[in-house]
Amino acid sequence: MEKDNRFGHRERLREKFLKTGLTGFHDYEIVELLLTMWTPRKDCKKQAKEAITKFKNLKGILEADAQDLQKTKGIGPVNAAGIKFVQELTKEFLKQKLGEKPVCKSSQEVYDYLYLSMRDLKKEHLKVLFMNGQNKIIEAEDLFKGTVGASAVYPREIMEKAIAYHSTSLILAHNHPTGSINPSKSDEEITRDLVFAGNIMQIKILDHIIIGDNKYYSFADEGLIEEYNQNFRRKEA
Repeated sequence: MEKDNRFGHRERLREKFLKTGLTGFHDYEIVELLLTMWTPRKDCKKQAKEAITKFKNLKGILEADAQDLQKTKGIGPVNAAGIKFVQELTKEFLKQKLGEKPVCKSSQEVYDYLYLSMRDLKKEHLKVLFMNGQNKIIEAEDLFKGTVGASAVYPREIMEKAIAYHSTSLILAHNHPTGSINPSKSDEEITRDLVFAGNIMQIKILDHIIIGDNKYYSFADEGLIEEYNQNFRRKEA
């Protein structure tokens, strides 16, 4: 009877997921459903609840290191590998989804793509998305790591990369490990300098996005990219 109840519970979870997706699921139920995929003959509810207690929520579990996951009772190397696979699969899906269509459709779309790979970095990373004439990604590169300051970021190096990729437009993004999304004076200077350099090289800077804790700041959405373009045109007039 215990075996029947266990498998009946799994079937109910799966049927609920097929009907409604993850709507109405508790975090521990999502983890439980994940664990049942790689633990076919064992009740996983207890392990799922223990994992949620240890890592606080689903986000914490998906971000956890594989070794830390295995220290949780009932989550062995197979389950840990499965959980990390789901995380990497999500990243790859977002990368391919973004690459299939113009990336400058909205800052939100770019943020959704970059957030998983940049939100938990302990140091600042400046990523550059190099795009073609249809605004599709040609390549995405981490060009600067550490403190992303005006003295550390060289517009010439970015422009040389853009020329090598035959890129006609760029989107910049960097993370703030503190979680804040307020642009610093240095952030503004970097963006302005690159917009000016882009005008000279005829390579558009479409946006600069700062990624924080579940939020972002877009220079384009705030009107600053256009302001810098206008400033350049006034200087050239």
